[in-house]
Amino acid sequence: MRLHSIALALILTATPPLAAAPAHYLLEPEKSVVAFETDFGGGAARITGKMPVLAADLTIDFDRVAASHVAVTLDAAHADTSNPLATEAMMGAKVLDTAEFPQITFESTAVRAAGDGASVTGNLTIRGVTRPVTLDARIYRQKGTAEGDRSSLSILLTGTVSRSAFGASGFPDMVGDDVRLKILARI
Repeated sequence: MRLHSIALALILTATPPLAAAPAHYLLEPEKSVVAFETDFGGGAARITGKMPVLAADLTIDFDRVAASHVAVTLDAAHADTSNPLATEAMMGAKVLDTAEFPQITFESTAVRAAGDGASVTGNLTIRGVTRPVTLDARIYRQKGTAEGDRSSLSILLTGTVSRSAFGASGFPDMVGDDVRLKILARI
């Protein structure tokens, strides 16, 4: 009987622990910000703005990053910039055409570990045009949470997209083509 107990103990300690299951998170929209900026006037100034999130589906697998998934829908029709005239132009037919395309969507196709963070590649749809983009991601514990607590997290996504690649090419002599994204999602 003693030999049986020793063998059972060896099996239990030699078996790796079960991996944690992927965790599904809900976005806290009131604490999240989808921010963007682009050059204005040949780079002499910047236009900054924000866009509300309509829906988000976030699954994070900390043990197998590649099993993580992100799907987000933005409310382009209610975007706002630092300049009221720029907001009006951005909503118009020459840029986002929010009367025809009131939403922007992103859905990940691949998530890879990259240094201290991850690289999130996915399909971005603006003005009905879908193109692949890659964003850099970092995950942080929210202030006041204990080490190892994954119940309240902040995700910072950064990247750049070419607006003309999506047909949002209006006012090229005044507004830069590169739109820099800084998305802070609290989950």
